[in-house]
This record gives sequence, structure tokens and C-alpha cells, in this order.
Amino acid sequence: MTPELLSIVGLGAMFVVATLLPVNMGVLAFAGAFLLGTLVAGLTTKAIIGFFPSGLFLTLVGITYLFAIAQANGTIDWLVRLAVKAVRGRVVMIPWIMFLVAAALTAVGAVSPGAVAIIAPIALGFAIKYGISPLLMGLMVIHGAQAGGFSPISIYGGITNGVVAKAGLPMDPLVTFAASFAVNAAVAALLFAVLGGRRLFGARVETASANGAPVGGYGRPPRNEPRYGDAETEAISAERRIAAGQTQTDADPMADNRAYQMLTLGGLILLAVLTLAINIDIGFCAITIGLALSLVAPTLQRRAIAQVTWPEIVLITGVSTYVGVMEKMGTISYVADGVAGLASPLTAALLLCLIGAVVSAFASSTAVLGSLIPLAVPFLQGDTGVGAIGFIAAMAVSSTIVDVSPFSTNGALVLANSPEGSRDGFFRQLLLYGAIVTLVAPFVVWFLFVVL
Repeated sequence: MTPELLSIVGLGAMFVVATLLPVNMGVLAFAGAFLLGTLVAGLTTKAIIGFFPSGLFLTLVGITYLFAIAQANGTIDWLVRLAVKAVRGRVVMIPWIMFLVAAALTAVGAVSPGAVAIIAPIALGFAIKYGISPLLMGLMVIHGAQAGGFSPISIYGGITNGVVAKAGLPMDPLVTFAASFAVNAAVAALLFAVLGGRRLFGARVETASANGAPVGGYGRPPRNEPRYGDAETEAISAERRIAAGQTQTDADPMADNRAYQMLTLGGLILLAVLTLAINIDIGFCAITIGLALSLVAPTLQRRAIAQVTWPEIVLITGVSTYVGVMEKMGTISYVADGVAGLASPLTAALLLCLIGAVVSAFASSTAVLGSLIPLAVPFLQGDTGVGAIGFIAAMAVSSTIVDVSPFSTNGALVLANSPEGSRDGFFRQLLLYGAIVTLVAPFVVWFLFVVL
């Protein structure tokens, strides 16, 4: 077995192990990078450490830290309630409000699982209270999070655009963003029509309690906590306490302070302005704004640090380090040449989209973006007749729209917050829908963005 093929087998083995066992794929990738680099590629440990994406690490820590503060002090929950109030209680608009809020969160830098963890308990609580299909509400949240996921300042967008820019390929971040938003919005509209959205016309939210939640609360949280990393579990538990109508005022008087929430909102707006208009590094900017907010309410600092999505950060940086070793070994060119030699360029492009979709349905989309897009870059550098901008858009959508699978983080979060009495049926519905999307979406986006 050649070294290049061995590195690919190792990557595949990581996906399998991380799917079957509750082991963080990033830890597997760090160990794999060390073993592959030293035993096969002949690299020193110093050279392997050089592949660690320090800039991406800073970005992930900064963004998740800032949004953990916004979640802990009730700002996100407050914004959702304002959005519902803005539509004057029209129930038919609630699924779309959840879609747009989730999209806005990921568009300005929140990781997709973080946005779903924040919005899903509230959205599914609304579904239970007002007779909306829980499946519809859960899928609207996931597709909303994916719709905003490729903005120029988002995590997915940063990974994708960074890889393409490094390869010197033609790049248009707004095209990828628009493609992801349009496809997910179209799917959401189809789901809205099929899953009972039309019968919501004319229905209204009757009454609101003092804290802005519907009478009876947002719905009962699930009995068992999902199995995530400790930081993610703590973050989700905190959000469920908010969803159940419990405040954190007793723990910290600033945790439900409206002035502090407005200050936090100002910080989020400032982050978008500084990174979009002035092009300041989003990692440093987010950490600095988060620090300023922490100094106002120091006791929330510890909770926010605990809610940083460390498992996701380890996963992304670990896979990126392993891919760096693969690139140094020449595996990228090896795979690209193999795919190009197996079929026509259009068929090869479709094959890569299918691979991205299938793998992402059972593993993290961030891991897929960090590993499969680098494998596809050399394929685009050749004279294949496939446009780089369209292909990157197709592959980006294929690798993320399948996060509705109950085996992915987003799907698991929605499943964990589904109605307890019908959770088995909800799982089967989510599984069937995830299978359909996984098999159909790559063909659709390939045709739209590569063939046309």
C-alpha cells in the first residue's frame, strides 16, 4: 500500500471510528497526524505542529466564547422573543422567524451546532404549544443554520474560502453564501408546504407571560441529556433552563439584565462591522469584545468559558492538522489525479459531491469541509472544464445540507429536544428525511451549479 493510499485509509478509519464510538474525531486526527507524519512521511514533530491551524483555532475560540456570553446572559432568547413580537403573534411566521434567526446567528459567526442548540429548544417548544409540526420546526432551524453558514465571516465560509484562496483558484465567497442560502430556503419552503405550514395561516399566539414566553413555557425539556462533550452539554442545559422559564438572576444579577443584553447586542453588531467593513481578524475581535462584556459581569465569565464548543474546536483543528500532513505527502494530488482518471470531469465532480454528502451525514460537516475540499482543489486546477466557483458552491452545499441526519450534531440536537412521547417516530421521520436529502441533494446542486 502506497503512503498516499495509507493516509486516505487512515482518514476513512477515523470517520468510521468517530461514527461508531463516542470518540472525538479531532483527537483521532491529532494522533493520526503524529503517527502518519513520523512513521510514514518522515516528518519531525515540529513540522507536524506547524500544520496546526492557529488562526482558525483563535477564530473558533473567539466566536464561540462571545456567543456563549450572549447565550448565558439571555440576549439570544431576548432577540428571539422580539422577533416573534415583531410579527404580531402570527403563528404562520414563527417557523420562518426561527429559520431567519438561526441563519443570522451562523451568518455572523456562530458555529452551526451552537445556533441549533440555542434555537431548537425554543422552536420545538413553540411547536408543542401551538400545534406546529415538531419535524417542520426542527428542520426549519437546521436549514436556517445551514443557510447562513457560508457567509464570509462564518466558520464554514472561513474554512472553504481559506482553502480555495490558498490554492490560488477563482473565488467568490458571496456566490457560495448565496447558493447555500437559496438552496436551504427553497428546501424550507417545500417542507413548510408539505408538513402542514399552510394550515397555520390565521392562527395567532394568544398570550405571553411576563418574561415573554408563551403561557405554559416553551415546552418540556427532554428527560435525558444528549451525549456531547462536557462544554456542549453544559451549554445546552443552560439553554434548556431558559426554555423552561427559569432565569439565571439568582446566580448573577446581570444574567437577565436588559441593559447588559443591549450592550451584548451592540457587541455583536460591532463584531460584524469591524470584520466586514474594516477586515479586522474576527478571532481577536470576538475575544476582545467578549472580554469587555465579561468585565461588566465577571461571574458570567466562568460559565461562558465552559460553554465554548471545545469538542468542535478539537475536531476542526485536529482534522486540519491531519490534512496538512496529507498535503505534505502529496495525497491531495494523488486523489485528484485518481478521480479525474476514473470518469469525465462532470462525473468526477458529482462523485465528490456525493462523497461529501454521505460522509457528512454520519460525521461532522466541519470535518468534511476540512478534509474533502482540500482533496478537490487540485482537481479544479487542471483543464477539466468544471468551473471552480460553481463546483465549490455545489460541494459546500452537499456537505452541509445533510446535517438534518439524526447522526449528525445538528440532527441529534433537534432529536434531543423533540417531544418525549413521540421521539421514536420523530427519529424515524428524521432518518428518512436525512436519507432522501443525502441521496438527492448532491445531484440537484451538481446540476444547478456545475452543469448549468
